[in-house]
Amino acid sequence: MKRFFAATLALAGLFSPLSAQDKTLFFEGSVGPGKGKHVVLVSGDEEYRTEESMPMLAKLLSKKHGFDCTVLFSWSKDGKYIDPNNPKGVMGLEKLEAADLLIVSTRFRDLDEAGARHMEQYLNAGKPVLGFRTATHGFKGKTKIGSLEQNAWGLKILGEKWVNHHGKHKKQGARGIAEKGQEEHAILNGVKEPYGPSDVYGVIHLTDADTILLRGAVTETLAPDSAAVEGKQNAPMMPLAWLHPYTAPNGETKGQAFCTTMGASVDFLDESLRRLVVNASYALLELKVPEMADVDYVDPFYPSFYGFFNKNQAKVWQERGLVAEDFGLGKVTETVDPAGTPEWPHRPKR
Repeated sequence: MKRFFAATLALAGLFSPLSAQDKTLFFEGSVGPGKGKHVVLVSGDEEYRTEESMPMLAKLLSKKHGFDCTVLFSWSKDGKYIDPNNPKGVMGLEKLEAADLLIVSTRFRDLDEAGARHMEQYLNAGKPVLGFRTATHGFKGKTKIGSLEQNAWGLKILGEKWVNHHGKHKKQGARGIAEKGQEEHAILNGVKEPYGPSDVYGVIHLTDADTILLRGAVTETLAPDSAAVEGKQNAPMMPLAWLHPYTAPNGETKGQAFCTTMGASVDFLDESLRRLVVNASYALLELKVPEMADVDYVDPFYPSFYGFFNKNQAKVWQERGLVAEDFGLGKVTETVDPAGTPEWPHRPKR
């Protein structure tokens, strides 16, 4: 009934929902420094609930900072509902043709020829990329992105690939600590030791060409006030956020990327992490970074905890039947935690 009503309003010119041909979610930018810039945010992972975090970030960037934002999702094989478990399901990459910034946090997505071509064209133009969490292993498939193997995307474009869980998964959290000498970097404006219950990733492939901004202190527990563990896990601490200059698939064009290995949906409960992503967006687009960017939620945000849905929850996406408009302005989706979620009482109550 709700979709019929939305479609009726659209015909009247009062509402702009998604058509059967358009599986993306668009937020027009309000007045702000980002006016005239288009950000494309690509979700699609089985574990960290980017189908929740990307719309939240898009609302924030558009309504607080003026950017036009388009969110892409991973869809079921029949295209009827959002299904992060479908690695071939990302739709809408043609939106990159008009993008000024790509924000991505996919996990082992398999691009088809059309999607790979759009990604290649974007990178060959030297446009900026912002990746978080599983973006380091965002793609995996036989189709090449120009000369670039999909499974090399993280290493070549962001500076790192999947290495390991340096912290104990679902037992130890991560706290961002400013790299010595980078405390005054504009991307860290107003960023005060972001904390997330997702653990620290191993990061071992950065070079002198990369600029480390934050390191990740492994914490004893998942509690936001947990102390850093003592010993070799934090000696030294792994890079947690950095800038990486990339070379495009054409082997010639240079571009700039920013990456952080934080980024589970629940991590974005932390104001400083949201501000880190907003600041990086400004910096990558060569806009003046605010001293204290507004990162208050546009709509209430009640993220699900991270984790894979097991075989007993195999039909969870089909049963939920989510479509892009369910994440639109004024919409708040239900929280659905996977089996085995640890007790974590730090989320806001509805």
